[in-house]
Amino acid sequence: MRLPKLASREYRLVRPPAPLTHGAGQLWEQVALPLEARRVRAPLIVNPANLAPLSSKSNLVVIHDAAALRDPSWYSAGYAAWQARLLPTIARRAAAVVTPSEFSRNELIELLAVDPSKVRVIAGGVDSRFSPQADIERARVGLGIENPYVLCVASRTARKNLSSLEPAARMLAAEGIDLLVGGGDRPQFRDQAPLGTVRSLGYVDEALLAGLYAGASAFVLPSLHEGFGLTALEAMASGVPTVLAAAGALPETGGAAALYADPNDPIEIGNQLLAAIGRADLAAAGIERAARFSWDSTATKLDQLVGELVDSK
Repeated sequence: MRLPKLASREYRLVRPPAPLTHGAGQLWEQVALPLEARRVRAPLIVNPANLAPLSSKSNLVVIHDAAALRDPSWYSAGYAAWQARLLPTIARRAAAVVTPSEFSRNELIELLAVDPSKVRVIAGGVDSRFSPQADIERARVGLGIENPYVLCVASRTARKNLSSLEPAARMLAAEGIDLLVGGGDRPQFRDQAPLGTVRSLGYVDEALLAGLYAGASAFVLPSLHEGFGLTALEAMASGVPTVLAAAGALPETGGAAALYADPNDPIEIGNQLLAAIGRADLAAAGIERAARFSWDSTATKLDQLVGELVDSK
């Protein structure tokens, strides 16, 4: 995210060394980050990824969702326990909490017992490279795609509910359409059983991702829980008819520009996908919807909040 510079303030980006990931990175966040903030006399630490140093009360923390507290079974036992221990304290001690949807705001207030006046909704944005004009052929060649396809972009974790796509994949296959899933996995996520009819692309290189979206006949995200649903907006911006789970923040994010299905009803998901394919009106509505979300707007609103917090000190 690009943060605009205020006339009287500037932002300094601090990140852990490359070898520090996951557990080691969180140790850096708790020990090294607050020390560096004190060294440069930073009035505020902007933490963009759910956690923040416990020793500092000058945190603005972006908490994207509380999924690990809502259902710990979606994550590894260690990760869920770490989130349950740290997240409520971080949220309550923070100067402010930012989250991307009203759904997540309500969930944070409920699960973290955070003061509602401290929780601000600032939605995410869509990068301009996601558009119907993206290089479709490059993606098809680079990923070995031959048939028409429906796309899902999601990490391989139980929360994303990818197993529900198997019946849809069989329904689409009868029409000569493949169902592809792009996305990697992470050690803190609980995986599902290997996909069958659904073709897993694994991690998709950023250079191919926009074209992969733009070439899809439809997009689907069957998640059981989403704090925002960025990949849904990326698909909409790409001019792709979109089917979303009627769960979490997805109806809030997609609005009337998507079709919805019960994430626990795989047949309904398949039927909605078949209904979405070829819907030019749905594609146009998605482009219009996605245009309301930009990173410039996100950065400007976050910058304004930073200014409020710094000026109040």
